[in-house]
Amino acid sequence: MYAIVDCDNCYVSCERLFRPDLNGKPVVVLSNNDGCVVARSNEAKQMGIKAGTPYFQLSELFPGQKIAVFSSNYELYGDLTGRVMTLLAHEAPEYFRYSIDEAFLCLHGMDSIDLKAWGEQLHLKVRHNIGMPVSIGIAPNKTLAKMASHFAKHYKGYNHCCLIDTDAKRRKALALYDIHEVWGIGRRYADRLQRMGIHTAGDFADMSAEAVNATFRNVVILRTWRELNGEDCVPNEEMAKKKSICVSRSFNGMISDFDTLRTHLSNYAARCAEKLRRQHTVASVVSVFLSTNPFREDLPQYNNYGEHRFLTPTANSIDIVKAAAHCAEGIYRPGFSYKRAGVIVMSIDSGPGIQTNFLDFDADRFQKIKHLDQVVDRLNKVNGTETIVLGSQQYPGKGRGDKSPKFEEAIKREFKSPNYTTRWSDIIPLK
Repeated sequence: MYAIVDCDNCYVSCERLFRPDLNGKPVVVLSNNDGCVVARSNEAKQMGIKAGTPYFQLSELFPGQKIAVFSSNYELYGDLTGRVMTLLAHEAPEYFRYSIDEAFLCLHGMDSIDLKAWGEQLHLKVRHNIGMPVSIGIAPNKTLAKMASHFAKHYKGYNHCCLIDTDAKRRKALALYDIHEVWGIGRRYADRLQRMGIHTAGDFADMSAEAVNATFRNVVILRTWRELNGEDCVPNEEMAKKKSICVSRSFNGMISDFDTLRTHLSNYAARCAEKLRRQHTVASVVSVFLSTNPFREDLPQYNNYGEHRFLTPTANSIDIVKAAAHCAEGIYRPGFSYKRAGVIVMSIDSGPGIQTNFLDFDADRFQKIKHLDQVVDRLNKVNGTETIVLGSQQYPGKGRGDKSPKFEEAIKREFKSPNYTTRWSDIIPLK
């Protein structure tokens, strides 16, 4: 059996944890640069606020309505969900973090336990220790567990935990589950199925394997069909590590000069390296992309992509930032106003036992930079993100003594909440 634990309205719940006065009121969280709505409380959803609604339209669409608005605060969300994951890691024989607010638990060897009661107790434990509301789905495979968590989240009668442990429960759940909600079926395939008269997960599960194969010729779709029919097909290894890591942003305004653009990309690359080290992995490929604003038809358009491949995989910030800068130099073209850029690290593998390049591998340097990364990570964890940064992460035009804006200050976040749990200056004082 598997369980998936999903933080309810994660970003909103993180904000409410320190603002209990907002419980029961409409709350939204905005994307980078305060562009559009990416998270909504149940009250905001009931008002009719849609995901993706531009922030500037809220006052027009909902005149006179009091809506609490927050800029995205990923440092806060990451810390609080990390605490949830730490707790979950001790509650099951094996666990895999799937996203910032979801984790799969393998419940092998727990057959003698009342799993419904266990799930309800786990919800209470997370709520009591961290303050985060979660919904839990339990089923014989991961796809059905995702489905169960949907019912646990949307129907109070399940008491925050839905268990699918019989074929009758599986069939009933499939019949009530919209095909667009099925994990592993994207919107394009779901629309195609709907045009074929397949409206629910049950309709899809009732198709024959031959019909699924002939229609889609897609191993992921076939695997989803098999899981809906009760098989366990998604390997745990797919949940354990990310296959790629991307850090990208739309700029607060337009950027034309290369020095400023390179500094942004250096910050993105450093974030990628930090994430690699956090999951104890290394990457063989660093890629960079640049693009102008496609909505500005009055401006010349340009977008490009470049990549650098390491002979020896690495998670070192210096190497990855240097590679990103090299890629940027190759694809940058003057005369354009850039709106978006990003860094992607790929070909990710486990850190221990990596294949080194015997022609240029310097064991002494490898140990030194590994130790340096550990020290920097520890200092940034204790004293706050970006306490220690590379020189290339400093924005150009800053003289000695000037305070260079940090990664998080390079984007517009007018309604950002404090970093209550990660910065000494933002800890709530007792009065």
